Amino acid sequence: MTAADVLFTLIGLVCAGSAVLAVTSRHLVHAALWLTVALGSLAGCYLVLGAELVALAQLLVYVGAVVVLVLFALMVTRGPMTRSRELSSGVLQRATAAVVALATATLLSAALIVAFADTPARTGGTGTVELAHDLFSTWVWPFELLSLLLLVALITAFATYRLPGRSGEGDR
Repeated sequence: MTAADVLFTLIGLVCAGSAVLAVTSRHLVHAALWLTVALGSLAGCYLVLGAELVALAQLLVYVGAVVVLVLFALMVTRGPMTRSRELSSGVLQRATAAVVALATATLLSAALIVAFADTPARTGGTGTVELAHDLFSTWVWPFELLSLLLLVALITAFATYRLPGRSGEGDR
């Protein structure tokens, strides 16, 4: 095992652990912060693999935009920031969810192993220049439309936000 393998394994364990904590956390803000750690450590995995452009895109798009959007949505909707009894699930429901998640992961893993068992692994992947060319020529319009959609969602959130203590005429 090389040092890159050990580093990738350690960062991967941090990513998996923080992803589990993001899903199992009972506080929404804590879940969003654990999601930030998971997505940031995934960018670290990309760096270890030598995909600098993908790691940068991971940081900019997911950590920098999506997590901020989630936190902004939590603040705008005034979601529960602490534990809430009405949002808690029972032990049976959590156990059932864990079994279904494990069964889905097993089924997906088995399907991927069967589908790609005979496919040789590529060691000299696409370079950053080729990936950037494809990203900014072929896929530029879907990214622009997605950014426009996020901008419309942000403007809509601002437009529907009411300050505490102020009520409109329709609230009476």
